[in-house]
Amino acid sequence: MNGNDAAPAFATILELGLALRSGQTTAVALANEALRRLESTGRALNAVVTTTPETALALAARADDELANGHDRGALHGIPYGAKDLLAVADYPTTWGAAPFRTRHIDGNAAVVERLEAAGAVLVAKLAMVEFAGGFGYDQPDAAFTGPGRNAWNPDRWAGGSSSGSGAAVAAGCVPLAIGTETWGSIHGPAAYNGITGFRPTYGLVSRHGAMALSWTMDKIGPMAHSAEDCELTMLTLAGHDPRDPSTLRRSAYQSDRRREGFRFATLTGATIGVEAEIADRYHAALEVFHAMGSVDEVNLPELPFDAAAATIISAEAASAFEIFLEEGAAAELTAPEDRVALLAALSLPAVDYLRALRVRRKAMAAMDDLLAPFDAVLTPGRATVAPPIDQQFPEEPKDPGARTIDGAANLCGLPGLMMPMGLGRHGLPAAVGLTGRAGSDATILAVGIAFQERSGFHREMPPEPVANARSALHPS
Repeated sequence: MNGNDAAPAFATILELGLALRSGQTTAVALANEALRRLESTGRALNAVVTTTPETALALAARADDELANGHDRGALHGIPYGAKDLLAVADYPTTWGAAPFRTRHIDGNAAVVERLEAAGAVLVAKLAMVEFAGGFGYDQPDAAFTGPGRNAWNPDRWAGGSSSGSGAAVAAGCVPLAIGTETWGSIHGPAAYNGITGFRPTYGLVSRHGAMALSWTMDKIGPMAHSAEDCELTMLTLAGHDPRDPSTLRRSAYQSDRRREGFRFATLTGATIGVEAEIADRYHAALEVFHAMGSVDEVNLPELPFDAAAATIISAEAASAFEIFLEEGAAAELTAPEDRVALLAALSLPAVDYLRALRVRRKAMAAMDDLLAPFDAVLTPGRATVAPPIDQQFPEEPKDPGARTIDGAANLCGLPGLMMPMGLGRHGLPAAVGLTGRAGSDATILAVGIAFQERSGFHREMPPEPVANARSALHPS
């Protein structure tokens, strides 16, 4: 019996779809179970801003009626999901994680919400996040009016930022799918800490219409789920050009890559420097799986100031996006004390520094493309440590951060990446492996992830506490 047989709340999208079409369950039953778990476990983890029962049950009833009448919208038909609360949803608050906006409504739905509804997916919640997606400089977990994001494996540990609620809600079996966003680690961090799978698409592959802008030239939207296959099923719906977002790529659709072996991988030289011993051990064990899938070489990152350029661009663009908010003094109402003042300095950031960072990015994109061109993916430990304690400031970055060095480069250059669980590290908390690919290689990265999970099974591991309370949604009473 695998983990999903023991606790159907942790079933994958594909498994739930089979249950819906075989009559084992209904979309209404799945929605009700998701709402129940969100209000209990999800609230306890500070993962929920608001549930959407009226919308959820209406969409679920529609999904059931359509399936009964032979109208199947595809893999996401009848599947409950949660949206990070920087995505606009009509009739519900969109708070951006910030106390000043806790009752603010935005007209209309974000593009990704529109696409998911058209695919038959059922919105059940707006999920918690770090205030303003972390762009105001928070340095400890308590940086949202909903409280610090708690880890699904141990509520005394952090869920990660800024898509904290999305990571914890999926890991705790509240929803099989959540939509997160990433500017610099905000999908990958919560995915790594909570032991789920998170996908960061190539910049411009998914429309950001109706989403909060932190950094116009670096923000990305992607799925967080139990498996790489779930992420791919979601990307088939999310990807595509949107004239309302001029940055979206012109190619019209995502095309799957069906390869499962014969890949070409690279690891970074010194990838485990500064990484906890247990995570390094798990990483080396994961490399054995990748060796069985293809060749593994070693490479060095180009010597460019990736992180400094990324930080400068985010600061400048965030200061511009929130200029009026800052000048009005509304930041005084934010939860994290450091968020009330940290971004003020960016208002006086010299234009020459921003332009210099943009020039560095052009060089970085060319250098990273040259580095990645011979490979399907570069592999690194997902994070240097397991999830940190919820009541402590974040530790200072090591002088040689090892695996973390690729995060700035990948986000600066808009590259796709996948974060996957690779077993448990210290304190029984998840460890993760990260994949980074060439711009536009999204389908290849997900093909690698699917092949890895078919061989390893780490994505089937579940947090200990929710399992005891999980009630079957596949067999409603």
